[in-house]
Amino acid sequence: MRSGSTRGAVLAALLCAVAVLLLGACGREEAGRETEPSATALPWTLSAPTRTQINGAEIGTDRRTVTITVDVPSGPNPCVRDLKAELTEPVGNTVPVQVTFVSPSGDRSSGCTKTTTARTRVTLPEPLGDRELVVGYPGAVFTAEGARPPALRLCGDLGCTPAATGCTAPSYEQALKAVGAPAHTLRDAAHCDGKWLVLDFSWPTGPACGDQTDGVCMSRLGDRWFFKAGKSGWKSFFRTAEGGCQDVRDREPAFPTALCASLEPLAPSLHPNHSTTTKAPSP
Repeated sequence: MRSGSTRGAVLAALLCAVAVLLLGACGREEAGRETEPSATALPWTLSAPTRTQINGAEIGTDRRTVTITVDVPSGPNPCVRDLKAELTEPVGNTVPVQVTFVSPSGDRSSGCTKTTTARTRVTLPEPLGDRELVVGYPGAVFTAEGARPPALRLCGDLGCTPAATGCTAPSYEQALKAVGAPAHTLRDAAHCDGKWLVLDFSWPTGPACGDQTDGVCMSRLGDRWFFKAGKSGWKSFFRTAEGGCQDVRDREPAFPTALCASLEPLAPSLHPNHSTTTKAPSP
């Protein structure tokens, strides 16, 4: 009898333990219905590194395996999972790759407020060759041209092969970017000798008017900048709306008069003077 009583007690204890585990896993039951566990899980969402968080790319000896280094969220708890790089649809001479990961870093309570470096790998269907690798969107662009293997070279804002500094349209575009010219800028005039450059340019303002050509839709502003050739492109050194050579040669006596003597002042409508004077109060 004692042996049967002992087995019964052990069986009852096991059943109680199982019941406790089940209740702990499923929450507790109140008033005939089950309640949610007290802890609320943080949402993990799909993310992608920005252009400045893409640090580098290396290519393997097979010229197909690419390892990409990126900054990802970091904290006291796990902050990243499913980090991967995937090929997307090729465009022209480029090989686009999208890097993604899942993270709760959008919620600061996750503690994922710092960053760390991580790597992910992708295999190209064929050797990279002279094509450009574009990671993310807007993309960080890499090329094997001029690189030190296994690293790929990160290209600049002017592309992987920027135009040589000179009196050419692509070189003038570099000069406009150097001074932060607005979108849709038009070059009105360029005076250049290969070492010095003056650019007049303008850009449309006002409402978007489609193909209309009335005065309101044709309004624009303009500017004039002076440049000197540098090792990596045109470098701006002066800006004025005045004509002639006096102002620019006061700033840079070596600027050639042949490039500035014929300059007319910019029209006030293109380069308005927004300065104001404050009158003294009447006694």
